[in-house]
Amino acid sequence: MRRRLTAWAALLLLGALASSAVAAEWGGITPGVSTNETVRARYRGPSRESRRTVDGYPTTQWVYEGAAAPVGMKRMVVDFGLLTSQGYRPAVVRSMVLEPKPGVFPRRVVLEGWGSPDRVGVDEGQDVFYYASGLVVYFVRGGADAASMLFTVVQAEPPKPAGR
Repeated sequence: MRRRLTAWAALLLLGALASSAVAAEWGGITPGVSTNETVRARYRGPSRESRRTVDGYPTTQWVYEGAAAPVGMKRMVVDFGLLTSQGYRPAVVRSMVLEPKPGVFPRRVVLEGWGSPDRVGVDEGQDVFYYASGLVVYFVRGGADAASMLFTVVQAEPPKPAGR
């Protein structure tokens, strides 16, 4: 599952331009708007920090786990570095992944907090909610709790098939 989320985040680096619409947010972090200063002010320093280059752009990842993770989370991963119509912005949040503890985000709470998803699917046996606001929620296989929640910049609607 982490590979899927990492692949999504990497695609966002170069494939998405920040839109004027506001992305889904959680805990004071809004992808495409919040910066590393915003995150540090709210959650202090990360448990781990890593840097790498993706398609020639420097990116940074902060991982909060254990006692450093926000309340109710096993882990929070924040990726920085976003290519926008104004150019590359290395300090801007590109994506955030939450791994909630059991019972924190059951399906009912996700629906109350973010509304009905724009699309629903199944990926490797897990129910998935997709929101155009940039939120992707994977649920525990066979359960009602969120296993992971990926927050990204607002996503463009995919083109509808011809004739529909």
